Amino acid sequence: MNDKQFKRDVLFLSLCAVFLTALVMGNIIGTTKFVTLFQFTLPDWMIPIVPALVRDDSLYVMSIPVGLMAFPVTFLVTDLVSELFGRKRAQLLVWMGFFMNLFMLAIMTINYYLPNTYGVSGGIVLYDGVYKFMVANTIGSMIAYLTSQTIDVRLYHFWKNYTKGKHLWLRNNGSTMISQLVDSTAILSLLYFSGNLGENVVTIGALVILILNSYLFKFFAALFDTPIIYACVHFFKDYEEDPSGYRLFDEASKEKVTK
Repeated sequence: MNDKQFKRDVLFLSLCAVFLTALVMGNIIGTTKFVTLFQFTLPDWMIPIVPALVRDDSLYVMSIPVGLMAFPVTFLVTDLVSELFGRKRAQLLVWMGFFMNLFMLAIMTINYYLPNTYGVSGGIVLYDGVYKFMVANTIGSMIAYLTSQTIDVRLYHFWKNYTKGKHLWLRNNGSTMISQLVDSTAILSLLYFSGNLGENVVTIGALVILILNSYLFKFFAALFDTPIIYACVHFFKDYEEDPSGYRLFDEASKEKVTK
């Protein structure tokens, strides 16, 4: 194996590690806690049109589940893998994430049902609580994840082929913004119907508000990661091996490269 191939493999494995860490962490902590990203006072004319669930009188609160903080990273990584290594590698990564969640769930379940060693365990109540909360969270998120990430990969390569490798911003945002809407709608709907959301979320209207609030965060995260993906693709351009033959930072990308 030459040095360039070794570095390419290291890059791919590193991206996989970031992706899988963000994915598993997001599923474990899930909706155990909602955090406030920012808040501001609404002008009087906006108060009647902003739902009470996301404001306190005139104070608007951008609140998201802690598990959501990691998920924009997963979409950035799949776009990077799609760009640098092609659709098959990106779809492989999606399936790896899916089976890793199954593996995590299996290990957690086995340990949940094994007898407790009394007098030794330091947090049995905490473990049981996390496990019970995580089961519905993980099953729901796996369905949403597999659907949205597959849509992301396929849309990304649709736009890449359609534009002949140009306009990275279009495929980055066009794929992520649509797939993130699918993800937000699917995961929060599944959590709602399984009873894993807060006591204030008891109506479809409240669910829709949470979905929109969650999607707003993902929408702007997708916009903000555009310069990051440009920088990463440029920095790693020497290790690109996308079999489609379209290279963004190469004169040959103006025409399809035949390999």
